[in-house]
Amino acid sequence: MRSEDLAAAAKRKLAPLYIIHGDEALLSLEAVQTLRDIARQQGYSEREVLTVENAAQFQWEQLISAGQSLSLFAELRILELRIPNGKPGTEGGKALEAFASKLPSDTLTIITLPRLDKTALNSKWMSALAKAGEVIEAKLIERSALPQWISKRLAAQQQSLSAEAMAWLVDRVEGNLLAALQEIQKLALLHPAGLLTLDDLTAAVANVARYDVFQLGEALLVGDAERMVHMLSGLKAEGESAVLVLWALTEETRNLYRFAQGRARNIPTAQLIKDLRLWGNKQKLIEAAAARVNRRQLTNALQQAARIDSLIKGIGDGEVWHELSSMALALCEQTKKKAG
Repeated sequence: MRSEDLAAAAKRKLAPLYIIHGDEALLSLEAVQTLRDIARQQGYSEREVLTVENAAQFQWEQLISAGQSLSLFAELRILELRIPNGKPGTEGGKALEAFASKLPSDTLTIITLPRLDKTALNSKWMSALAKAGEVIEAKLIERSALPQWISKRLAAQQQSLSAEAMAWLVDRVEGNLLAALQEIQKLALLHPAGLLTLDDLTAAVANVARYDVFQLGEALLVGDAERMVHMLSGLKAEGESAVLVLWALTEETRNLYRFAQGRARNIPTAQLIKDLRLWGNKQKLIEAAAARVNRRQLTNALQQAARIDSLIKGIGDGEVWHELSSMALALCEQTKKKAG
């Protein structure tokens, strides 16, 4: 069963056992919460959670005992078994098979696992669980399916995105549904129902954070040294990850380098903007920025980025944030000199 089909199926008929596995943590968490909510509406008022941190040390008789014991305070209960590494071991596998062969009548059991490999999927314990209950796979949402997922979430709050805004958001949250969900929920708080533009999205970010690492690239393209100093100081004070700051600066430097190379080969600006997946103001700023800096400046910046990466990993001498400022300001200052 697909995770998006779970709610409708569970409301029609709640199975005694659900096995949820997959790479996407958000979908797995939401599937569990969906089952909890539906079960509580149907009178499942008790809840017990068992977590298998180490299969060899876990007392598997707890699972058998939980399955055989009667509810103390209610007729119906929820039993959650979490196996974070997806490997119950030999003893655990046998316990799961035994549990699946005689599911408790007064209990909804939810077993959560990470993505299972072929061996685990074909194991005796997994086969026994699948035969006794429903298997839900929380698959990663590929980039091509992400706009549809975002649109569905936005529709629930009577909002939608322009094509440009959707492309920007997909680029920002690809591979991180939790971040996507946070952005969507933020939009519901900051904007009324209706169609939202790219400006609405960027304004939403500005309204909730004084400094945003994703604005560093634009400041670098503009060559605004004063703004760059304030942004880097603010990000450092707010405890932002130096790794993320380095990524933002390096990504923009690489874009400038690739854009300049492309223009030197007479590739049209519009094609380069599309290939580099540039959105919003960056489309307007990239050409002028590339004209103000030369290949040597960009190469030096990328080499400095490599040194900063080593510093972050504890290799070499120097202070990471000082080096980040030096990298950014060198490009800003050079831009000003050349522009002047």
